Amino acid sequence: MRQVASTHLVWDWNGTLLDDLPLVVSSTNMAFASVSAPALTADAHRLAFRRPVAEFYAEVLGRALQDGEFGRLDKIFHDAYRLGLTGCGLTMDATAAMSSWTGSQSLLSMWFHDELVPEVERRGLTSLLARIDGLRGTLGGDLKAEHLARHLAELGVPGSSTVLIGDSVDDADAAASVGARCVLYTGGFTDPARLHAVGVPVADSLVDAVRLASDI
Repeated sequence: MRQVASTHLVWDWNGTLLDDLPLVVSSTNMAFASVSAPALTADAHRLAFRRPVAEFYAEVLGRALQDGEFGRLDKIFHDAYRLGLTGCGLTMDATAAMSSWTGSQSLLSMWFHDELVPEVERRGLTSLLARIDGLRGTLGGDLKAEHLARHLAELGVPGSSTVLIGDSVDDADAAASVGARCVLYTGGFTDPARLHAVGVPVADSLVDAVRLASDI
């Protein structure tokens, strides 16, 4: 039996609506340089990136992280990221994609909430969104599933009528955990072959992602 079409769309921010992969890679390399690790190329980052980010770091470094080390690396990353953020633009078709969705939509990011909200406002997207949620805490890098469950609960929207558009395997896992559907976008943080292996629809543009989201 075909599922009922989704009526609510949850957007991911980093790597999806916000075109910040080069900044994320350079900021990651700043963190790695602090422990004398070699720099990653964008392609290598996209092949290795996953959440929790601490596991991604440990894999790239080839060793377990020491006590408190992830917190130090995370701070270096975010300090470098903040310095370059104003130079990042929205993904080329982000506004067109958001405008083409006919249901309600919201944004859930793992970027810090108090910084996310004014950034989304500055880019003129707030009026399109029923709710904006970022990370309420001081340490990043966690899985998205619990955050998505809280986000939908606050909206009063069931997972069964929701579709999430994101750019990582973790986005698909989070959607599945609440009974939502997912479309993955190839222009973000994850190598397209890894996204295709997940088994959910995959799109090369956000406009196409919305079109697919409207059909699942």
